[in-house]
Formats: sequence, C-alpha cells, structure tokens
Amino acid sequence: MADPPAAEVVFADATELPAALGRADRPLVAMPFVDARLAKQSAVQIGRRAGMPVTVLCVHDAGRAGFIATANAAFRRSVAPLFAYVAQDAFAGRGWLAHGARALTGQGGLLAFHDGKWGGRLAAFGLVRADWARGNYAGDLFHPGYRSHYADAELTVLATAAGALRADPAAMLVEVDWDKEASAVSADDRALYAARAAGGFDGRVSDPGLRGMFG
Repeated sequence: MADPPAAEVVFADATELPAALGRADRPLVAMPFVDARLAKQSAVQIGRRAGMPVTVLCVHDAGRAGFIATANAAFRRSVAPLFAYVAQDAFAGRGWLAHGARALTGQGGLLAFHDGKWGGRLAAFGLVRADWARGNYAGDLFHPGYRSHYADAELTVLATAAGALRADPAAMLVEVDWDKEASAVSADDRALYAARAAGGFDGRVSDPGLRGMFG
C-alpha cells in the first residue's frame, strides 16, 4: 500500500499566531480547540486521510474567544488557496479533502462536507476557496458577530445565493460529539441570525426561501 500524501500538523496559540499561516501550494485546515488531546487525535486522523498534501493547524483557544473568532484569526493570516474549518472532534472519511477540493473547481466557493446530518445543504464543516471567501466579510471567514453558532449557516446561504455552494458525498467529515443532539444553541447567535436574515444578510440575499433557511 502506498504511503499517504504528506500531512503537516502544527499547534499554535490563538493569541500568538504568526503573520502568515500555511503554504501557498496546499490547503490549510484550521481546527480551533480547547482539548489538546482530542485535537491531536483528530488532526492526525484527518491528515492521514486527506488524500493530498495538507497542513492541519490546531489553534488553542486558551482565552475562550470562541470558534468563530479563532477561525477568523487563522483565516486572516492564511496564505493557502483553500481553507477548511473543522472542530477538535472531527472524523474523516478516506480522501475527504481531495474529494472536496475537486468539487470546488470552476465557480465553487464553499464546499459543504458530508456530515451525516445535512447532506451537503449546510457547511457545518466546510472548505472555501480563499479568494471567494475574502470578499464576504472584509477579510474574515465568518461574520464576526457570531460566537459559536449560525455563522456556518449564514456562509452557506451566501454561497447558495451566489451559486457557489458545492457538495460531494465522498467528501465525508463528521463531528463525533456524543451529546450533540442534547446540546443547546446560543440564543444570542440565533437572534443575530434571525435579524441578519430579515435584512437579507446586508442586502445580499433577496430570495425569501434562502433567507428562511436554518432559521
């Protein structure tokens, strides 16, 4: 059996990120984390199964700024052409990243990984083409008003409205959270999403069906 493509796993603190992250010749996968053991286990597994050379950046959110702020900080510094966001409890199918990257060729902007729940309709874990994503929120990956929830939903709606959302059932990346179904969603994030949806996400989405998604 051939060796898997090279995967580099890097750990960094969210408050001490260098000015440039990743490499211009391979995707960067950002994994905000609070549990180092869990993050390392997941990072090694998704790196081995990526199906292509990749850098997995595990970013310690020691100050508990939240997933959105931590992912945004990494994205702003990324020099990679493709940028994926995942959680510390991610588990990958074989070739997950290679399948996702192929699905983004052409006019694709956001790839929604197959997560066993949304079937590619929502990018709970996602892969973006960096040049597309930088135009959405003045350089941020997600709208910075969210802390933990709904930012992925808004990004998905923007991509859908632009005809830039892509999915591939072979690009499988799931969250292994045994208490997920019982976990509460942030009320503040839910309220922000509702308010932004009512305004068409800064006037960028006019279709009422899209504005009502995930609400």
